Amino acid sequence: MKKLIFVFLLISQNVFSQALIPNPPEVSATSFLLMDAKTGTVITSSKPNESSGLASITKIMTSYVVSDQISKGFISENSMVEISEECWRMEGSRMFIKEGTEVSISELLKGMVIQSGNDASCALAEKIAGSQVAFADLMNDYAKQLDLKDTNFVNPTGLPDINHYSTANDIAKLSIRLIDDFPNNYALFKEKEYTYNNIRQLNRNSLLWQDDSIDGIKTGHTNDSGYCLVASAERDEMRLIAVTLNSSSEKTRLQDSRRLLDYGFRFFKTKKILSKFQEVSSVDIWAGSKDLVFIGPEKDIYLTLTKPEFKNIEMIVSKNLGITAPIEKGEKVDRLDIVINDEINSSFDLVALESINTEGFIWPYIESLAFYIYSFFMQDEVQ
Repeated sequence: MKKLIFVFLLISQNVFSQALIPNPPEVSATSFLLMDAKTGTVITSSKPNESSGLASITKIMTSYVVSDQISKGFISENSMVEISEECWRMEGSRMFIKEGTEVSISELLKGMVIQSGNDASCALAEKIAGSQVAFADLMNDYAKQLDLKDTNFVNPTGLPDINHYSTANDIAKLSIRLIDDFPNNYALFKEKEYTYNNIRQLNRNSLLWQDDSIDGIKTGHTNDSGYCLVASAERDEMRLIAVTLNSSSEKTRLQDSRRLLDYGFRFFKTKKILSKFQEVSSVDIWAGSKDLVFIGPEKDIYLTLTKPEFKNIEMIVSKNLGITAPIEKGEKVDRLDIVINDEINSSFDLVALESINTEGFIWPYIESLAFYIYSFFMQDEVQ
């Protein structure tokens, strides 16, 4: 009995078994990570789960919370915010709002994102949650919802606190969610300057002037956190996120990020391998109105690999012996393994591409019994 294993090669394997590329660049940051935004693949990292202070990197989460509150209709970009004395007196970077005046949510967002205004962050927090402390609690609720397991906030600004921390991995995941969930508000992060109250200030992310592919995202600096930067760039439909924490200087955080991004784009590529519901294989149906059901991935499948590795992809469907009807469209049926150089790179569920009903009244029970006997005797051969 032939084995029920379905194998196909994208391209002949007459290539080198290993893709030879340079080692990742050396960077000064004590913790860093380079991640593909589409697949979540980590291209290179060092201590990505090490806890670190955040400084103004915090404002990525503040922006996410505000954007989500707007999307749910709790506030409007045109809503006006009365500026409190506490926000007016905020230390650190500011957009220079004045106590007692009213400023729109839209203006405060620009002041927080482009100018990194702590006063703007404070005003947004008070408008949404009543106080900075209550807003920090809300930020932590969002962190749990976004599965940021090593993150805790105590304020919306990033001012130093021992209990205010995150990791390069969590920050990258948060940045990707901001880009994907709120692209319109994310567009603010690439704005190079903003003028408010006749005061013109430049975006602190000077990478925006160095490379047109870079469209965000946020800088940060305190004595406790060092120099931090989250940089995002898109080239040839591939987006990379570079997180560098605790670099030694403003200059080195820029160098660190540029080196990581250039390395990723030069030697790696993200491609769609299969489309959602694309037919990949089939599975025998017992006691059904049809003899087989076609199966495919439940979502688009993308891979991030070194460019030569795409020439050596093997896809293996570990086909089972068959399934009994009824089968619902979208029901998990099998598994697809992506194999590169004889090692499993990743695995994905394959689902039924149509529903299959049972046929008749007595015959399904007979076929079900036959399938049970058949599968019992075939287990050893398939294994």
